[in-house]
Amino acid sequence: MLGESQEISLQEVDEKALHAILEVISDGVWDWNANTGFVYRNPGWYTMLGYSPHTLGNTVFTWEGVIHPEDLERVMTHFDAYINGLSDHYCIEYRCRTQSGDYIWIEDRGRIVARNGDGSVARMIGAHRDIHARKLLLERLESRNVSLERLVEERTAELIQLNAELKSQVELNRQLAETDCLTQAFNRHGMEKALKRECERAKRFNHPLSLVIMDVDDFKAINDRYGHAAGDRALVQLVALVRLHVREIDLIARWGGDEFMIILPSTPLHSARVVAEKIQELMLYHPLIEEEPVTLSVGLAEYRRHDTPQELTVRADRALYRAKSSGKNLICH
Repeated sequence: MLGESQEISLQEVDEKALHAILEVISDGVWDWNANTGFVYRNPGWYTMLGYSPHTLGNTVFTWEGVIHPEDLERVMTHFDAYINGLSDHYCIEYRCRTQSGDYIWIEDRGRIVARNGDGSVARMIGAHRDIHARKLLLERLESRNVSLERLVEERTAELIQLNAELKSQVELNRQLAETDCLTQAFNRHGMEKALKRECERAKRFNHPLSLVIMDVDDFKAINDRYGHAAGDRALVQLVALVRLHVREIDLIARWGGDEFMIILPSTPLHSARVVAEKIQELMLYHPLIEEEPVTLSVGLAEYRRHDTPQELTVRADRALYRAKSSGKNLICH
């Protein structure tokens, strides 16, 4: 019987052998290890989208990033149904962005090959196939009915223009509805939507997720002493400083008054604490009010599988309360 070290060695050999086989397959094959987050994609996958082999990140975010925005929700709904056992197969057509910025149609098929003890996905493999030529052929066949197109051409152009204007206005209205007018961070409404989305992503891909809620200590005293205009400038400067020292994928919102929230995707609790400590340190070197130091109390919480956004928020808020009641300028979780 093989020892444990020998078993691991054989598993590594099998993994390398599998990937070596995938290297010579022309179709775009992928292999997702959900427990580690690592996604292997063979050279055929990169070539299909116009990239040099193995030049993009080996995470699910690379896949999400190339899906056409109009197809993303449809794809994720189909994907979730399969990995949660609501559908017995995963096969879907959608558009992917190439290195040149154009989009091509692909067919995506996959199968779960291993699950964990709790039923979550451990490993899934699949393949992307270029079906763009077939899609173009269908479009050309449909376009032969030119007589009908000529009859509606002008009206169609008008509707397209109107639709573009409406989409632009809807997007503007959405941004206004989700943005704090003072700091230009997310407002509470926008952050609730973002937190729901990130909790779903953390559950789907088994990724860590941490939440930071921070409060400016004694902010009322600042307003009383220096005026509300100075207080507003301090909040604007706080958001600007935080944005300079977090990642692009991190989201910051004005949760209410002088209270702010930061979503840290793919971040465990201990790393979130490092972020919180860095933000507290910024207050020492970049004071929000020149005449006196300003401190922050911070509450942290890490997403637990099956948490609702409300449950995660409540835990972070309770941690913030402990930080405030224990003397302020503290970090609690």
